[in-house]
Amino acid sequence: MNIKVKISDKVALANDLPLSVIAGPCVIENRKETIELASKLKKICAGRNINFIFKASYDKANRSSIDSFRGLGIEEGLEILSEIKKKLNIPVLTDVHCVSEVNIAAKVVDVIQIPAFLCRQTDLVVACAKTGLPVNIKKGQFLAPEDMLQVLKKAKVSGNNKLTLTERGASFGYHNLVVDFRAIEIMKQFGYPVVFDATHSVQKPGGLGDKSGGDRQFVLPLAKAAVAVGVAAIFVEVHKNPQKALSDGANSIDLRMFKNMLDTVCKLDKAVK
Repeated sequence: MNIKVKISDKVALANDLPLSVIAGPCVIENRKETIELASKLKKICAGRNINFIFKASYDKANRSSIDSFRGLGIEEGLEILSEIKKKLNIPVLTDVHCVSEVNIAAKVVDVIQIPAFLCRQTDLVVACAKTGLPVNIKKGQFLAPEDMLQVLKKAKVSGNNKLTLTERGASFGYHNLVVDFRAIEIMKQFGYPVVFDATHSVQKPGGLGDKSGGDRQFVLPLAKAAVAVGVAAIFVEVHKNPQKALSDGANSIDLRMFKNMLDTVCKLDKAVK
């Protein structure tokens, strides 16, 4: 069973459909650069005939330090996402952190995302599903893949079947994440589209003391492995200059790396599917 989740008139996700891409910066830093990046990402994906969903957060509630940059806030952030959606005619995704944000974000975005650390928050899961929008649920770093079946059941209580699951590695502490690719196959058995988060999977949470580190050199190898197993989409954080990114720079990739990754994984995806 491969459930197809329709994101927009042109984009649908399923484990047996051609690979889609969810990409964008970790957080919206400013209007101009975010819109410019979205435009470039769209062009890159269109040139390779890849379905594209733009992602960015208006607020990063889970940061290593109280002093870390969190974003522009829900009001300004959603205004920018709305502008990107309308001007570029592309679907947009953002994450929410509490029930009070859900219906506000749902008026703008095409996909609501539940962060990994919040995937067991029943009220949040149910509220997101009740919007009727597609909901991307990230598997918690602390959960076994089998546990995501119970998360799916929480969401499905609302009658919403437009659900996707994202693998982003498991945490063993000591500032490291490890990807067990069996998790992709296990979650695919539930029938829903499975996404692989290639950049958060190389993150080192809190690895730099007051912020997270990361090993972007492993983004491509992990993405290749996930696509070889078979996934509906790849999730990547892209920044024009990762070294200067205000959030998740150490595990983000630049536009050149993004192009190279797509050229490689798309060939693999065609061979697998």
